[in-house]
Amino acid sequence: MKKSLIALAFGTLALGMSEFVMMGILPDIARGVGVSIPEAGHLISAYALGVCAGAPLMVLVARRRPLKHILLALVCIIIAGNLCAAASPNYWTLMAMRFVSGLPHGAFFGAGSIVAERVADEGRRTEAVSIMIVGMTVANLFGVPLGTYIASALTWRVTFCIVAVWGAVALLLVRIWVPRLDPLPDTGLKGQFRFLRRTAPWLILLSVMCGNGGIFCWYSYVSPLMVRTSGFAPDRLTLIVMLAGFGMFLGNILGGHLSDRFTPERVVRFTLAAACAGLVGIFFFAQIRCVSLALMTICTAALFCVSSPQQLLILENSRGSELMGGALVQVAFNLGNALGAYFGGLPIDRGLGYEYSALPGAGFTFVGFLLVALYIRRFPRRAVQ
Repeated sequence: MKKSLIALAFGTLALGMSEFVMMGILPDIARGVGVSIPEAGHLISAYALGVCAGAPLMVLVARRRPLKHILLALVCIIIAGNLCAAASPNYWTLMAMRFVSGLPHGAFFGAGSIVAERVADEGRRTEAVSIMIVGMTVANLFGVPLGTYIASALTWRVTFCIVAVWGAVALLLVRIWVPRLDPLPDTGLKGQFRFLRRTAPWLILLSVMCGNGGIFCWYSYVSPLMVRTSGFAPDRLTLIVMLAGFGMFLGNILGGHLSDRFTPERVVRFTLAAACAGLVGIFFFAQIRCVSLALMTICTAALFCVSSPQQLLILENSRGSELMGGALVQVAFNLGNALGAYFGGLPIDRGLGYEYSALPGAGFTFVGFLLVALYIRRFPRRAVQ
């Protein structure tokens, strides 16, 4: 089991670097392609929209294939997308390549979550999914700071090349370590979406979009906020991004462990409440360096503390369509990412300080909290499957 989950974690590590490295190298890319920082923030949205388009499309195309074959094909797209991004001659080509890089993201999480759930020990399903997701957090702990440093020391193009190389490593490990599992029963095109007729999946998906999107309102602009509002020197950004990654790593481990003990929905509800309070604190206290760092760590921990419980919740509420359900939760996550980057940039475009990006974030996160609370009230007895 461990080897299978480690191989999946290497895949999510490549995805994590591809997605989150933009937050650290945003100023470098803005200078490199001649656009403003809010305009460069649209590259974050382009990746997220690629996830939204690619997840259902790839699930529909590949639903009859063995899960291992699906994973291998998706990792190949990760490699190609990041290599092309590294070679992009201008802003619009880079925008297109960021969209392509996002295409395999949701489907990989959908297929990977099913594999993780199948190989998990009894009573440790959420923890197994969290081991898969740990690659995303390790990417933020080490990969993103490394990419941020390389972008400032050399060029942001080398950063995307490193992501492609790591994708090649993931391709090898998935091929060697992930067992061949039977494809899921084919329920047809309509059957893939049948679970959406019920209320519960919509409450989960909307809470993912709003809750995580709220955190991205602020986190999309964390690098300029730390420099221009909190007053850190630019050469400290690598360490700051590493601290944010440590928060994600710790949050993911806690989320998987606590969800198996207290149920996933309760963990999500508490975590979103904490994130909302943290974002409000960032707005008021971002000028105080130590407080800004502490609140950043809390909010990034919250971002990944909810990941594995949300992934398991949607699998439990999409039986018969797990591949689509697992992919759609990533669509919701990245749609929230796109909305967060956009709404977080609005106050900056109007000349306000970077700390104002946390205000719309707190509002979105609070809505996510209310949706989870409604889910718990409507569906108080979670089916154990």
